[in-house]
Amino acid sequence: MSLSIATAFAAAAPAQGGGMEMLIMLLVFGLVFYFMIYRPQAKRVKEHKGLMAALSKGDEVLTQGGLVGKISKVSDEKDFVVIAIAENTEVTVQKAAISAVLPKGTMKSL
Repeated sequence: MSLSIATAFAAAAPAQGGGMEMLIMLLVFGLVFYFMIYRPQAKRVKEHKGLMAALSKGDEVLTQGGLVGKISKVSDEKDFVVIAIAENTEVTVQKAAISAVLPKGTMKSL
C-alpha cells in the first residue's frame, strides 16, 4: 500500500441522468400540489362567496368570533351586515366574518 498521491484512484462517477426524469418529477409535484392544496382551497373560497352572496334579512348566522345571531340588516354596497344577538343588542360585522348560516330555530334551542 503506497501513500503517494499519484497512486490515488478516482471513484467511478455516477451516470448522468437526462433532463426527462427531472421534468417528470416536477410535473408529478405540480399535480400533487394542484389536487391536494390548490383545488380544495379554491372550492372552499367559492362556497364561502356563494354563502355571502345569499345572505338575507332573517337568516340565523354564526360568525368566526363565535357569535350567534339573526341578520337584521344587509348592506350590499359596503359588505357589512347588522346582526341582532339579543333584544336591543346589535352588532355590525363584515360579511366575510360570517362562517355559517344556521337552520331556522337554532337560536331558540340554544
